[in-house]
Amino acid sequence: MDKKITIAIDGFSSTGKSTLAKQLAKELGYVYVDTGAMYRAIAFFSMQNNYIKTDFLDKEGLINHLSTIRLEFKFNPDLGFAEMYLNDENVERQIRTIEVSNFVSKVAEIPEVRAKLVQQQQEMGKNKAVVMDGRDIGTVVFPDAELKIFMTASAQTRAQRRFDELIQKGDSVTFQEVLKNVEERDYIDTHRSNSPLVKATDAIEIDNSNLNREEQFNLVLDLVNKKRSF
Repeated sequence: MDKKITIAIDGFSSTGKSTLAKQLAKELGYVYVDTGAMYRAIAFFSMQNNYIKTDFLDKEGLINHLSTIRLEFKFNPDLGFAEMYLNDENVERQIRTIEVSNFVSKVAEIPEVRAKLVQQQQEMGKNKAVVMDGRDIGTVVFPDAELKIFMTASAQTRAQRRFDELIQKGDSVTFQEVLKNVEERDYIDTHRSNSPLVKATDAIEIDNSNLNREEQFNLVLDLVNKKRSF
C-alpha cells in the first residue's frame, strides 16, 4: 500500500523545479503548488502599482496592500496544469517575463510577504499528497516533508535553459541579460536574512547540469516510490 507524502523541491532559479514537480504531480495524482508563481504574482502586483521599480522599492506601500492581494491556482485542462490568478485575473503569461524575474527575489525578501505566502502554502498542503517547489519548502514551509529534493546546476547552464525558454516564447532578451538575472537572484536568495535558500540537512541534492528531463524524472520518481512504500 502506498502512503500519501509531502514532496518538497527546493533549489536555485531555473533548475527545472517546476517542470519536475509538474511531472511528479501528474504521475502520482498529487496536487502541485508552484510557490515561485505566487511570489512572481506579488512582484507583478508591485510593478502594476508602482511599489517597485529599478533601484526603488516601496516596502511599506506593498505591505499595507497585501490584504488586497488574492492568489489562486486554477486548473487548465487544456494545458494539464494550474495557472496563477491574481485578483481573479489570469497572469500566468505576465509573471514569466524577465522584467518580473528581475524583481521577484527583492519582493520575496520582505518578511511580511513571506509570512502571508507560507501560511497559504501550508494550508494548501495540510492533507499531504502534494508536490511543492520553491526556495524554502523543505526548511520552512514543510520541514517534516517525507521527501526533500534540492536542485542545482551551474549558473551558465541555468541561464542557457532560461534564455532558450524565453526566446521560444518570443521574448526579446540577450543571454548576458538572463545570466546576470540568474546570478543576481542566486545572491539575493542565498543572502537574505529571512528564509534564505539553503539545502535542508535531510534533503537529497541533485545536480542536473548533465541530466535530461526524463533521466531526472526517473531518478526522483524512484526516490518517491521508496518513500511511499510501507
